[in-house]
Amino acid sequence: MDKTYTPPEVWTWEDESGGKFANVNRPVSGATHEKELPRGKHPLQLYSMATPNGVKVTIMLEELLALGHAGAEYDAYSISIFEGDQFGSDFVGINPNSKIPALVDTAPDNEDAPLRLFESGSILLYLAEKFGALLPQGTADKTETLNWLFWQMASAPYLGGGFGHFYTYAPERYEYPINRFTMEVKRQLDVLDKNLSQREYLAGAEYTIADIATFPWYGELVIGDAYNAQTFLDVDSYTHVKRWAETINAREAVRRGKRVNNFWGPEDVQVPERHSAADLD
Repeated sequence: MDKTYTPPEVWTWEDESGGKFANVNRPVSGATHEKELPRGKHPLQLYSMATPNGVKVTIMLEELLALGHAGAEYDAYSISIFEGDQFGSDFVGINPNSKIPALVDTAPDNEDAPLRLFESGSILLYLAEKFGALLPQGTADKTETLNWLFWQMASAPYLGGGFGHFYTYAPERYEYPINRFTMEVKRQLDVLDKNLSQREYLAGAEYTIADIATFPWYGELVIGDAYNAQTFLDVDSYTHVKRWAETINAREAVRRGKRVNNFWGPEDVQVPERHSAADLD
């Protein structure tokens, strides 16, 4: 097979992107079908899936409930990105980018109409400010927390969309893209490891939304089975990241949050929908 590729003058979509998610990848936005989303009884309505970006929000909500914030009670409904649920009309109305998670606050503070929220980092920041939790109030500590939150938001596409795709999901493995994205992922792990060698958590001594955002990606990479690449990436060498990940994984709210909107794992961890704490007890 010829390893060279000459791009055409104008790219056209052949509807054959390949890989695990080929059936839902497309170069245009917008709804593909009419679909009304369900609504529960709580002010916070979450539409998501237990991927790393989805788990960020369910961990956050469970942490808020564990802290005693009763207003953080929520209804969570599954959105299957494998089946194209993210292209339903109601979902696109919440998130025009057709990505999970998406959240609606039907009773926002000092607002007359419901608020839509998309992008996991935006949702975490909104919830932290709404409930006054998991985000330091001092200027220096808050800024450092946001530094790491936005670092994660910018870095994850390299890990998931880059390394994860070419190493695990692509129909064929090619040396150049795997090497390119492996180098970047290991650089990011090194950034984390050096930071965590000096701190208990990403932004300092306090557990924050920066840790909640980063754990489902990089924490699960070093202690879980993400992409089946632990040996390839030599994750055990990042000892400080591993210590941090194990500390966060031991939190009860984290264990609960990881189960919400999970509809494909072992039966004892599946909670496709969540409407009360009893669904996880």
